[in-house]
Amino acid sequence: MNYPFWDIPILGSGWVIGIIAIFHVMISQFAVGGGLYLPLAERKALRMPEGKLRTEWLAALAGYSKFFLVLTGVFGTISGVGIWFAIGLTHPEGTSTLIHNFVFGWAIEWVFFIVELTTIAVYYYTWNKVDAKLHLTVGWVYAVASIFTLVIINGILTFMLTPGQTWLSVAGTGQEASKFWNAFFNPTYWPSLLLRSCVCASLAGVWALISASRIDGGKNPGLKSLLVKWSVKWLIPSFVAMPFLFGWYLAMVPAAQRALLSLGVDSFNAGIFSMLTRVAFLIIVASATVLLVAYFLAYRNPLEFNLAQAIAILLLALTATAAGEYSREMLRKPYVIGQWMYSNGVRVPWAAKIDQQGYLVHSNWVWNGAETSYSRGEAIYRGECGSCHTLGGYRPLVTLLSGRDRAGIESFVTMLHEYKPDSPYHRFMPPMVGTKQDVEDLTNFLNAQVNPASITASKPAQTAQK
Repeated sequence: MNYPFWDIPILGSGWVIGIIAIFHVMISQFAVGGGLYLPLAERKALRMPEGKLRTEWLAALAGYSKFFLVLTGVFGTISGVGIWFAIGLTHPEGTSTLIHNFVFGWAIEWVFFIVELTTIAVYYYTWNKVDAKLHLTVGWVYAVASIFTLVIINGILTFMLTPGQTWLSVAGTGQEASKFWNAFFNPTYWPSLLLRSCVCASLAGVWALISASRIDGGKNPGLKSLLVKWSVKWLIPSFVAMPFLFGWYLAMVPAAQRALLSLGVDSFNAGIFSMLTRVAFLIIVASATVLLVAYFLAYRNPLEFNLAQAIAILLLALTATAAGEYSREMLRKPYVIGQWMYSNGVRVPWAAKIDQQGYLVHSNWVWNGAETSYSRGEAIYRGECGSCHTLGGYRPLVTLLSGRDRAGIESFVTMLHEYKPDSPYHRFMPPMVGTKQDVEDLTNFLNAQVNPASITASKPAQTAQK
């Protein structure tokens, strides 16, 4: 434990990241897709003949740009800061690696982010106040800046799954930054970038339908019909290309991670880690439903399309986005950075050293003075288990170990410690690292949670001060 532990009861710290990330991704990817939608829609309007439809279209875009500014500039920014706060507390080791390895990438991304915030504000506040061509140019500057933020963030996110053998060959030597571009343009970079670009375009159409649905079809039938149909068309290219891009993406994922999907299929009825496969099915179902609902309710009946139907499409898109992000996270198991760092922050090459020296030997965040086996076991639980499990909430260890006596719990912990290839947990759980005493200490702590009545008869023995 090189850092203090962030304890989130019931929910677990991982889900704090997940909840913030789901909404942030939904908004940030809309910021990219919507950044293209606005200048393209404005250019379309400027090419229309002078008249009522052109005036109405531009007025609708002006209102839409205000909605876009508030959603992306305010909520997108706040949720982005929230993610940094959450990951820094939940996975400090992993966050530190990303910062140190991509420090210049983050710096460049923030430059483009500042350009984004500036230009979208200028874009909104200069409607009908500057020359139309200049205003459109501001929109294009925003679009380019937003695309570059995606280009940079995608490299860092895909690095976490597939850092690549070139970077792994120097990992831990202090020379990681010398392989910046190898880590950035890692094996899944390009398929992921194109996949996310498709999602961005789709979300631009989905969010635009929210705005278009509020247009009064009785008063402005031409505008609503044209704008609704044009927004729906933003969904089509994505749904055509996504299956092929997803296949390319999976082909670049390491075989061990792809096996997690097949494990879910093979054990679908048994329920052994089938969640990943079930969530993958949810992505397909939700995405297909978005397209069908958008076509039949919006494209074919644009004048009858209302806000409730638009919100339904948005919720389906949110479900698909959430499932996609959840699958991406689960696909990395048992790592937080592929082949280099386990999901509990233990670096893969250090596991053998920790097995010899003990998990807590170099920690500054354990109790001083007289310690018990129980207290050491609690510290080990917090460092090795707490990033993925809670005691009685999400992925509850008390429930998972229920029915086992102390011997059964020790057998389970020992199995995780030995980490044999034929272990059913080997594919998606990191090893329990530490000495035999650490195994005993963790067993004592977990047994006290699962079988508290037994502790009154046999309390953990006191150990001497270090």
